[in-house]
Amino acid sequence: MPLRLFHSSGDLMADRRFEFARDLQLKGDLPAAADLMEQAIELAPNFTSAWFTLGEIRSQLGERDQAIAAFREARRCDPGDQHGAHLHLIRLGDEQLSEMPKAYVQALFDQYAPRFEHVLVNDLDYRAPSLIFKAVLAARVAARKPALFKRAIDLGCGTGLAAAAFAKQVDHCIGIDLSSGMIKEARATGLYAELEVADMIEGLRGKGDGCANLVVAADAFVYLSDLAPVLTEAKRVLASGGVLAFTLETHDGSGIVLGEGLRYAHAAEYVRGAIASAGLKLLTLEPASPRIENNEPVRGLVVVAEKT
Repeated sequence: MPLRLFHSSGDLMADRRFEFARDLQLKGDLPAAADLMEQAIELAPNFTSAWFTLGEIRSQLGERDQAIAAFREARRCDPGDQHGAHLHLIRLGDEQLSEMPKAYVQALFDQYAPRFEHVLVNDLDYRAPSLIFKAVLAARVAARKPALFKRAIDLGCGTGLAAAAFAKQVDHCIGIDLSSGMIKEARATGLYAELEVADMIEGLRGKGDGCANLVVAADAFVYLSDLAPVLTEAKRVLASGGVLAFTLETHDGSGIVLGEGLRYAHAAEYVRGAIASAGLKLLTLEPASPRIENNEPVRGLVVVAEKT
């Protein structure tokens, strides 16, 4: 998983207490860790990383109210919320389900970028790009259409794994990712004709009507709660007969939930409804695990839709 985000308090003693507290947290001595973290905060009251980690510790101790108070302080210290305190407040039931802070997603993947591909492929058995490729190929064969595309847009392109999967099927590939670190890694592959640092919806809004024949999103929509905006924009940029394909995480209930891994999981029926509301024709919606996590397959869906 990504390296842990840490912002120095600017006070050497506070930073040292933070380090000792984190060590105690990892060793399971949570009360002592909380005590030391509070000492760090006394030395540096606006120490975002300490407030955030104190929230985690209080949550681990089952002290919900104190955890909420700490996460609120972390967000007060950093309104952009690079640590993602908002997501923990959702998980604790203190805030309604809503979109992730952009600064959090950007920071998460900027720090992850240099080791992203190695960890996904070698440690997590990541297979979202191959799932999408096989699903698109099967859908095109069933429709008796060629699986060749003049222009493709890769949403949340990361280091370029989806572009590699479709390299022989696409003439011109555009990659969009919120993380400049990921874009740097993607550029090194030479697989993209264009690359852009932007979130998925903003990136699509900058593209012309009917400019793409294929839009893919490998494990990228797990960072969106409401799929309606991205599906609407994907339909607009697709040419008639164009294909949208993506993977998601899912769950047995209804609607959308924020999972323990701080990624959104979308129920199958929600996805069906969102595809229909966007005016797209659903071709494929099948269970498929995009990765392994905690030695268990992550429950997911592979989805293919068409603009008719």
